[in-house]
Formats: sequence, structure tokens, C-alpha cells
Amino acid sequence: MMQSADVVVIGGGIAGLSLAARLAAHAKVVVLEGESAPGYHASGRSVAFAHYGLGNVPVRDLTALSMAELAAHGSVHAALHIASAGEIAALDALEDVHRHYACDYSRAGPEEARGLVPVLKPEACAAVLIDHSSLKLDTHAMLQACVAGVRAGGGAVVTGARVQSIAREGAAWRVETPAGSFTAPLLVNAAGAWADVIAQLAGVRPVGIEPRRRTVISFPAPEGEDVHAWPFTKTVGEGFYLLPEGRGQLLASSMDQTPSKPCDAAAEELDKAIAADRVEQATTLPIRRISHSWAGLRSFVADELPVIGAAADVPGFVWCAGQGGAGFQTAPALSRIAAAAVLGQPFPEDAGAAGLSFAMFSPARLGA
Repeated sequence: MMQSADVVVIGGGIAGLSLAARLAAHAKVVVLEGESAPGYHASGRSVAFAHYGLGNVPVRDLTALSMAELAAHGSVHAALHIASAGEIAALDALEDVHRHYACDYSRAGPEEARGLVPVLKPEACAAVLIDHSSLKLDTHAMLQACVAGVRAGGGAVVTGARVQSIAREGAAWRVETPAGSFTAPLLVNAAGAWADVIAQLAGVRPVGIEPRRRTVISFPAPEGEDVHAWPFTKTVGEGFYLLPEGRGQLLASSMDQTPSKPCDAAAEELDKAIAADRVEQATTLPIRRISHSWAGLRSFVADELPVIGAAADVPGFVWCAGQGGAGFQTAPALSRIAAAAVLGQPFPEDAGAAGLSFAMFSPARLGA
């Protein structure tokens, strides 16, 4: 059975869904997700925490433009950026970033840091920056709000719709999936780690998407310790991040970025061991048992900027990919930019005032 739409979006993660929800007010949109539920891969495995210690300048600009909207699906939770004695310059640079975005932040030393996270070793937190306004995001709520937005506009989110083939038929695209055939004049590639695979199926030049695996472990907090108020704690350089998962569990990652093929990523023993070791080196936490672990793929191109915009030589094909590890915290702003690209509207004024542009994110910069 053939289903027609104005726009078909391939990919039901936060990138595709947030864009589809924006488009639904202007067009009939169908989102195709290959798995059994939206957000199955990277989006469903994200430890989504909105802060400014992540990404390059444009990514931080996108974060700043997104913060007000993110507050609807987030709770204020402090971020503690820690530096050893040899990393003070990096912490100073991060302070410049927080000052630029007028964040509510403060600097402190090891005594105050250990008041917030008692298990930190003094040498691991010779100086710290505390961001008092960072957000812990409810990723499930964000995804479901987008699904609701698509449906409210008369669109659909179709799961179990792994793309089998893509063909251009006249002025429309035809996408074949196990869930049926779908046709639309506009096709959006929001397939995350599989974005280049989708491009090739459509006869579009790939942009060089590189999926990178990141591993997260969960382990019990110290006996009798209520950790729910501990800040999100992150080293300014290579190291780890640590944050509470409820009252009695902690999550940690070594912030690994291991190149990978597109796949259903799983945590590997070495990556779990490295994460545990880095936490133990900087804290007094003994990680005797890992309760559970997982891995997800974060997708980048060479310059680590998102890829948003129409393919240069293939009509009706639009990219929305390469969000790296910042998909959730940049989704509000990036989806507005992507929606403007799809609909042929002007670049959002606030994003332009921040120094961003269509050209900055265009696939043309990557030869596509």
C-alpha cells in the first residue's frame, strides 16, 4: 500500500523527530523509523545533560539558542567541571565560554568541590567551575513531545520501517520499507549513523559520517549515601564524567570516541574497564560491581558540525545529520534551522545574529 506525504523523514531519533514536529505545522510529514520504537539507537542511549562543556563554538551557540525551550523538558542540575593543577588553563578557557553566554557560574577550589562531591580526591579538583544553570534533560519526554507534535499536525511516525530501497520517480521520492511504500517530493535524511548509507541508496554523494562509540556504566553509590543531588561532574580534559542515577546509583563514562561502523552498539569489556579505572583514579569510589552498561553511536563529519541542507545536485533530498553528542541539547535551535532549509524559508534571525548561517552547516562544504 502506497502512502503519500509532503515530506518523508528517515530516522526517528531526536534529530528527525524534532524537525518533523516543526514541519508538521506546514506540511504532511511521515517519519520512518527502522526499529520498534523512536529513539532506539543514539537518542535512546544518551545521557542528555545540557551544558557548555561540550562541542565547538557553533555547537555551543546552538545550545545557547536552545536553552529556553529545553527548560520545558529539563530540570536545573548543577554541572561541576573539574581540573587538576596542570589543567587550570583549560578551566580558564571554559570560564571564558560561560562568561560569554552569561551563565550563572562560579569558580571554586577542592574544598567546595568535595563539599558537592565528597568522593573527589583533592588532586583531581585543584580548581573547579560550577555551572548552576545546566539542565538534566528528560529525553523520553522530549521524544514523545515530538511524536505528539507530528501526529497533531496530521502526520505519522511509522516504526519497523527500515529502508530497503529509495528511488526517484518523476518529481517524487519512493521509499520501500517492510511497513509499506511511502512517497513524497521531499526526503529528509536524519538517519544518524546510517546517514551515508541512506544517501547512497538515494544516489546522493555521502558526507563522510563517522559513527563513534561511547560507553556508559552504572554502579552502586557508596553504602548509605544519597547521591541524587551530586552535580554532573566532568573533567575539563581527557578523563570521565560522573552523574547520579536516582538516589543510589551513579553513571560514568570515559567519554570514549571509538570509530565504529553503523550498528546496534554494545559496551565492550575494555571500554567498561577504562571508565571504571578513570573514576577510581580521581575519586575514592571503589567500583566492585557494574550494575549495567550500554553504548551508543555519536555521529560526526570531519569538522564536527551538523550537516543541514539540500544536496547540491539531487533535487528534494535534504540532510539533517552529524549532530555528534549534542543532539538533544541543540535540537530546538537546529530543528528550526533545518525546517527553514526544508521549507525554503529564511535563516532564523536569532541564529543569524549569533553568527550562524546556512552555509556553515551546508553539505556543500563537504562536497555534497
